[in-house]
Amino acid sequence: MTFDSNAFLIIFTGALIAISCGFLGVFMMLRKMSMTGDAISHAVLPGIVIGFFVSGSQRSLEVIIGAGLLGILATLMIEGLRKKAKVQLDASIGITFTLLFAIGIILINLFAYKVDLDQECVLYGEIAYLPIDLWITKSGLNLGPRITWLAGLNFLFVIGFIYLLFKELILTSFDESFSSVMGINAKGINLALMSMVSYTTVSSFESVGAILVVALLVVPPATAFLWTKSLIPLLKLTAGLGILIAIFGYYLAYWMDSSIAGMMVTIAGIFFFLSAILKRKNATWWKGTPSPNPSLEM
Repeated sequence: MTFDSNAFLIIFTGALIAISCGFLGVFMMLRKMSMTGDAISHAVLPGIVIGFFVSGSQRSLEVIIGAGLLGILATLMIEGLRKKAKVQLDASIGITFTLLFAIGIILINLFAYKVDLDQECVLYGEIAYLPIDLWITKSGLNLGPRITWLAGLNFLFVIGFIYLLFKELILTSFDESFSSVMGINAKGINLALMSMVSYTTVSSFESVGAILVVALLVVPPATAFLWTKSLIPLLKLTAGLGILIAIFGYYLAYWMDSSIAGMMVTIAGIFFFLSAILKRKNATWWKGTPSPNPSLEM
């Protein structure tokens, strides 16, 4: 079997995106805010469109800034509706992301004749085009796929963010009131986490799409949580699942001649349901197994 450099780059980039999303998703899940990630992944669309309209490029700093600001706005709207308007969390998430996402779709339609922004690119992405989207310097030096560099930079940002704020993220995730007593600005940490989710979303939408990125934020951490409740093993297992999702997703998509990004998310769902079934069977087996020393049973 010959080495396929294009396949390696696609799998490597997909794994970087899946791990980055998964790491952030772990802390979102611990905060019971997984669907807030869903809201943010949709809510950044107006920021992407406005940034693209201002700069005329998907690769500009304006797009990243616009997405980040919309992500923070979505977080503030959700918190405001929940705390001040006394709206339930699920309802406030639904109201926020549908409103902002609809605004984004309207802006795409309004500005479609001014900028070349494809709705399918924003919503679904296509990682298969990665090998031909190259980063070439002004001197003519070919540095390789641009999206791979973008995914690698995002991965480093996520790792650095978690490393620098690891203690704060743990405390605010498990006990927000106690973290406030310890002098930690829980609201600031929460906004920082939401900003990282926003940046990860916008840096990934070209390859896996703004809709599909939410599956990588939710499914791998949820699958890992079925097997372990300890934080460090949870992060390690989430990373391992991200790598497996990229590998199996690519080769299954190649075999079926289908969407690579869509197949990666499908594999993530299969891993989750298989894990849920296996855990249920193991629990049933252990309950049905007689204890070798009945006197020790509680």
